[in-house]
Amino acid sequence: MRIRPVLAAALSAAAAAVLLDVPAGAADATAQQRVAGEQVATTLYAAIDALPVAAEDRTGYVRTAFRHWIDADKNGCNTRAEVLLAEAVSAPEVGADCALLGGEWLSRYDDLVLTDAKLLDVDHVVPLAEASGASAWSAAERQAYANDLDEPRALIAVSAKSNRSKADKDVSEWLPPAEAYRCTYLTDWTVVKTRWGLSVDQAEADTLHRLAAACSNEPLTVTLAR
Repeated sequence: MRIRPVLAAALSAAAAAVLLDVPAGAADATAQQRVAGEQVATTLYAAIDALPVAAEDRTGYVRTAFRHWIDADKNGCNTRAEVLLAEAVSAPEVGADCALLGGEWLSRYDDLVLTDAKLLDVDHVVPLAEASGASAWSAAERQAYANDLDEPRALIAVSAKSNRSKADKDVSEWLPPAEAYRCTYLTDWTVVKTRWGLSVDQAEADTLHRLAAACSNEPLTVTLAR
């Protein structure tokens, strides 16, 4: 599991204290009970079962509506740099304006070791275009989605080549070339969709069910963002 420092504002004590147990097939109840800050205790299989299925609609999607990369904690390093710093196998030196010098990273999508931060992209595990219904979100919600450092599974540093191969494809259209990483990728995808209350289209749902059957049904705790 990747571990990343939480840089955004802490959740309120009242919200963070709530822990919900979500059994398989509880999609409707989960949708009705969603409150930002609640923690949902579930499993990979149950979380996939609970994802709402709907035809994909990217109407109104504009990438520039998702403001990124921001410097949420005003420490001089934006979201991209924070991810690179958190995921470095060998820490880089941090220069003026948070320029990263040296360092080493493992691109988990394709098992490449990279020693130049400029060769890496920070990928939204669930692409911005996959944020179904985000055109109706507030600008603050879209910005929070695009810079989600509170959820370690939401953003990942990978080779620019693999990120651009993926583009805005979902799991039915693209999977990491590194097959050993695919269960982690499917889990991360499911966690992010659960966290933000996003739907899956039928092909996406079918792919998640089919491929996750070969993965461990690991326990998950997801903090709802909205």
